[in-house]
Amino acid sequence: MKRILALDYGDKKIGVAISDPMQIIAKPLLVINNLNYKNNLNEIEKLILENDIEKIVVGLPLTLKNTESIQTEKVITFINQLKSDLSLSVIAYDERLTSQIAKQSLIKQGIKTGHNKKEIDKTAAAIFLQNYLDDPTE
Repeated sequence: MKRILALDYGDKKIGVAISDPMQIIAKPLLVINNLNYKNNLNEIEKLILENDIEKIVVGLPLTLKNTESIQTEKVITFINQLKSDLSLSVIAYDERLTSQIAKQSLIKQGIKTGHNKKEIDKTAAAIFLQNYLDDPTE
């Protein structure tokens, strides 16, 4: 079976998480420095090839009132670019509150989050990917 890749898009960094081949468990993978779209695409394409990816889930940052923000528009643009440049499925998935949940989880594990924002980004991606794996119809 193939894996699913999750991307938590941010202005400076993109948190990346990956599923196991049976698509049951998500785990944080790495962080891509968001330098420009071409660099991002190259890094994502490498991950697709190296990890036998069949689908990408991108976190969609809606507001708590279920509306779009400036960041939501940036992520939608990113998703549309990926859809046009990649030959696999790219879907948006609600990622509200995952960064806060990731930060709390890391603190409980004794991991300092102040200077370690990368851990939050990739953990947030793993959290919404796990939610997707648990209920892909959502």
